[in-house]
Amino acid sequence: MNITRSAIEQNRITITILVLVFFTGIGTYRTMPRAEDPGFVVRVALVVTSFPGASPERVELLVTDKIEKVIQEIPELDYVNSISKTGLSVIMVHIKESHKVMRPIWDNLRRKVEKVQPDLPEGAIPVVNDEYGDVFGIIVALTGEGYSYAELKKIADRVKDEFKNVKDVAKVDLFGVQDERIFVEYENARLAELGLTSFNLRDQLEARNIIDPGGSIKIEEERLFLEPTGNFESVKDIKRTVIQLPQSGELVYLEDIAEVKRGYIEPVDSKFRVNGVPGIALAISMAEGGNLINLGQSIEEMIDELEENYPYGIDMEMVAYQHRIVNGIVNSFILNLLEAIAIVFAVMLLFLGFRTGMIIASLIPMAILSTLMIMGLLDIWLDQVSLAALIIALGMLVDNAIVMTESILVRVEKGKTIKEAAVASSKELIIPLLISSLTTCAAFLPIYLAKSAVGEFTAALFKVVSICLLSSWLLSLTMTPLFCVWYIKKTRIGKGEKIYRFQQIYKRFLLLNLERPYIFLMGILGMFLIALFIFGFVPRLFFPESSRNLVIADIEMPMGSDIDYTDEIIGKIETFIGENLQVDPTEKGEGVLNWGSWIGEMAPKYALSYNPEPGSPEIGYILLNTTSQKINASLMHPLDSFCQLYFPDLTARVKLLTAGPASKYPIEVRISGEDKDVLFEIVEKAKLQLASIKGTKNIGDDWGGRTKKLTVKVNQTKARLAGVTSQDIAVSLQTVLTGFETSKYREEDLLIPIVMRNVEADRQDLGKLENLNIYAQVSGEAVPLKQVADIVTEWEPSNIRRRNRLKTVTVYAYMEEGFTANEIILKMTPWLEEQKKDWRLGYKYEIGGENEKSDEANQSINDQLPVAGFVILMLLIWQFNSFRKTLIIILTIILGLIGVFWGLFLMDSYFGFMTFLGVVSLSGIVVNNAIVLIDTIQIELQTKEPQQAIISAALSRFRPIILTTLTTIMGLLPLWFGGAPMWKPMAIAIIFGLLFATILTLVFVPVVYSLLYKVSFKK
Repeated sequence: MNITRSAIEQNRITITILVLVFFTGIGTYRTMPRAEDPGFVVRVALVVTSFPGASPERVELLVTDKIEKVIQEIPELDYVNSISKTGLSVIMVHIKESHKVMRPIWDNLRRKVEKVQPDLPEGAIPVVNDEYGDVFGIIVALTGEGYSYAELKKIADRVKDEFKNVKDVAKVDLFGVQDERIFVEYENARLAELGLTSFNLRDQLEARNIIDPGGSIKIEEERLFLEPTGNFESVKDIKRTVIQLPQSGELVYLEDIAEVKRGYIEPVDSKFRVNGVPGIALAISMAEGGNLINLGQSIEEMIDELEENYPYGIDMEMVAYQHRIVNGIVNSFILNLLEAIAIVFAVMLLFLGFRTGMIIASLIPMAILSTLMIMGLLDIWLDQVSLAALIIALGMLVDNAIVMTESILVRVEKGKTIKEAAVASSKELIIPLLISSLTTCAAFLPIYLAKSAVGEFTAALFKVVSICLLSSWLLSLTMTPLFCVWYIKKTRIGKGEKIYRFQQIYKRFLLLNLERPYIFLMGILGMFLIALFIFGFVPRLFFPESSRNLVIADIEMPMGSDIDYTDEIIGKIETFIGENLQVDPTEKGEGVLNWGSWIGEMAPKYALSYNPEPGSPEIGYILLNTTSQKINASLMHPLDSFCQLYFPDLTARVKLLTAGPASKYPIEVRISGEDKDVLFEIVEKAKLQLASIKGTKNIGDDWGGRTKKLTVKVNQTKARLAGVTSQDIAVSLQTVLTGFETSKYREEDLLIPIVMRNVEADRQDLGKLENLNIYAQVSGEAVPLKQVADIVTEWEPSNIRRRNRLKTVTVYAYMEEGFTANEIILKMTPWLEEQKKDWRLGYKYEIGGENEKSDEANQSINDQLPVAGFVILMLLIWQFNSFRKTLIIILTIILGLIGVFWGLFLMDSYFGFMTFLGVVSLSGIVVNNAIVLIDTIQIELQTKEPQQAIISAALSRFRPIILTTLTTIMGLLPLWFGGAPMWKPMAIAIIFGLLFATILTLVFVPVVYSLLYKVSFKK
């Protein structure tokens, strides 16, 4: 069955199908999920274990090491790194990127962690968090003038419930919540007068605040249950608790011997502010398959409704609004797509005439709508990758229609009817056009097969381009011939004098090089070598910075800083932002619209490329929303300068988000070994070397400075003689300094811990520490601390970091403007290699940061290139049954690289992962042109001499190749000039590579063909 004949003869069915595809494509577009990025599987889980009071060394030895040992038994594990700090172990489990189904792996991780639980110290309970990759694209800040944190928390809980009822909401988490406590504060001296100890007081409170069942009693036919009262019903109840004095037996109220008050946890874990005002952040994540734009609009409507119903003073403001960004990105890409379609239409009409041009151009909207329809069926979202793939495919998809229409018109001129010409052209071209489309698709195949996060991130390129090209192939065999039959009649339209004149110039140039093939090839080789030399001056960059209207300030105080100090410094930075950078959104002006500040923790994961670190008192994070992307750079400089000028001990990294998957630091050198003293000798030298390299700034290491601690060295002999144990000392110290939980107060659905502690005057007075009374839990006797222990000041690492169970210090740096991570690493690596010769056995270094991510991503593509090469090779051999013709086509790929290298150099662009994908895409387009040209030579050889066949085939393919090149280049111009920074180098690579390769392909293929098949053109 001939598909073209069927499409023409059964034209009602054909038109019906086309109409259905048209309207289904439009309907699919309107309902498709939209997102900023296509997303990828996050293969990281956290195992967090609290071990209060333990030093980093003890945490590492007793907790981290034991858990890491069992984690290393997981077969899918890529690597494990950990942070051991005072009282906390955080282990990050990284799974190999070849695995996509994570649930069984995380279940196995939980079993491994549960298995080691009995070997951990008492009270150290590990928690596995496998939701680390959840993205909270919308963050709403809730503030209330005159409201306490407790009151705000109640309102936030109600708002959270409302948000969770919105369609497509998966999860709502609260940040900046201050946990409540009921504090029972006492003076040791006062308790001693009454013959009480803190332990005795604790026991009486626990005995009072308890609910035990009272059993049941049968009365005739009924059974009644008894419930004795006893739990605290109010704070007043706690105050009026009756305490029995052990010596006299006298009864007193708790409020008579201690102060009972309601407050918040001290020290606070974290805080949140919006525009400098304390509040609570509600972070909202979208359900899988949801529409982020619709979700954001629903949340905004919900906010307006809630603000009307809540009392005056309650305000809600978005500090992260990914839905608006997505809407802007989608609209921008749609505009680019429409511009590209208009440009391609114009090229068709200009060079082919109105009627022929309209027939070919009509394939564009139909191919795109059919692609959208299939994308909907395959659950491919509308995002910047899939939309860019549509633009990339736009110029290529008209090639099939051009070739088909051209073939039909040639046959009509020779006297055949339109229908006969259409059927004959289809029979001749169905396989060559399919092969050329499949080889182009195969060029994108490594992107889809790549076993990496960036491979997943860009996989839609292969899917969408393949769908688009195959849809174009099918439409060129059905719709295009049908329209030719209806509208071409027997008159060839659009010969085009300009094209004809170019053909004559091309013919003379081609004959010149066919007569001197070796000179031509030497020239090609020379251009390639020069291009390789030029490429050495092209910067390398993994992913560019994001084009979001967003600036971030990553704040880090010296290790060991108190959260109150961090809070104070960030407050001063906020004041500077408010007075110098913020603008009124209702007035015209460029600057900061609003900002959110997280103190003691980082912001929740509001973007796919952002990876928050675990919370710590010395860190902060400020997210600033700006009026436009173009103002970002001018805002970053004054903020960065202010931080450096006024807070020299502060490390402030003022920067933009990265557009794609990113590393924490752009420049990283990981140095590993066993002995931390030896390790830091190497580290300090590495930091000095990095500082000596031009273009580096903000150099540091992830261990930070050493911190002070007070060590209570217990004299066990004296302690035993005094009747106290080490546990007595630890509990007494905890009671005085931080307090200890004795019971819980129940208020509606809340459980508020009751904490016993000394009065503030005793807690904050370090001079009183030595005279602190240590109570023996058994006897109740008390002895001063200095009688049984000495207090000494010691220094310790603020945290201990390991990678694959080896102590590892990451030396990091940022770049000055105009420098790239790659050029700095190229200068750093020889020094490291030289130094490594003097290192002890077991010490090593690894390059991390952008270079590592880039190498991994490129390698994941390179690993799959043989697969794509094999597919292309088999397709070509199947098409031509010839190794020589296949060799010609493969050699043409080199021509594209010459243009790519020159284009990047001249346009002052860079070579990154997306540029690499552009080269891969380009190879498919170049091969496509070469296939059809060689196939045309084969057809011409059936009726002509070899010399005539080569010239005739080249001339007949001149117009289709030129038009395909023009449409592809012109279609990519909006992506170059109007697209996001991530897509510009890709567009430049394809445009310049294709421009150069097309000019040379039209000569290179005939010249190499004549040489391989010994066709002489000598006069």
